[in-house]
Amino acid sequence: QVHLVESGGGLVQPGGSLTLSCVASGRTFRQYTVGWFRQAPGKEREFVGAVRGSGGNTYHYADSVKGRFTISRDNAKNTVTLQMNRLNPEDTALYYCAAGSSIILGMLRTDSAYAYWGQGTQVTVSS
Repeated sequence: QVHLVESGGGLVQPGGSLTLSCVASGRTFRQYTVGWFRQAPGKEREFVGAVRGSGGNTYHYADSVKGRFTISRDNAKNTVTLQMNRLNPEDTALYYCAAGSSIILGMLRTDSAYAYWGQGTQVTVSS
């Protein structure tokens, strides 16, 4: 069982930056793949990025955020962060972190592959 708590959301101007954190419970956290997803009003939840677990620690990003967003992982602190730079209004959404085990590469971008979800943190990009 993994319990996830996101934090760090807020209101930011276009071009600004925010860092989201996802803190997890559980001693086997390092084995889990952790993904970030977002959902804007009236839209489906979409993949933002993910970091694989079990020592692989490979990083994957949606094309829409590649080069602007960076995921980092600290297994000692059971924390995964999402650094978001050059934010634009299209990045406005409720951001979720999620965790799952044994997620194959081809399923990383699929929300149903993740068993555990946080409650979400709101990011609003507006002037």
